[in-house]
Amino acid sequence: MSPEAGETVAYKILTGEQLEQLLVGGTFAGAPVDIADGYIHLSTAGQLQGTLDKHFSGQTGLHLAAIDLGKLGDAVRWEVSRGGALFPHVYAQLPLSAVIAHGPVDHDAAGSLLFPA
Repeated sequence: MSPEAGETVAYKILTGEQLEQLLVGGTFAGAPVDIADGYIHLSTAGQLQGTLDKHFSGQTGLHLAAIDLGKLGDAVRWEVSRGGALFPHVYAQLPLSAVIAHGPVDHDAAGSLLFPA
């Protein structure tokens, strides 16, 4: 993990089918965009709503998986992406053992994103 990033948990946005692959198979190789780019895209808590708005607008049935970056070791690289911000990218399959929580994408009454407990 990049010391300047300071994050220990990041999030992967998954379709229901992708979450099922992770839960049943024990690993997730990535969404089509991840496979095409050669790494699994993650977002920090502060980046997550922007990622949802930009890449998942109008989609339903989405889920969030909270990922313990410490369990991924050197597979995590913090790289410049949208708006020059550092985003965590995973250069390996995502193991279920690194998932510390998961749940549906949902918002509270004020419109704030709810994170899986």
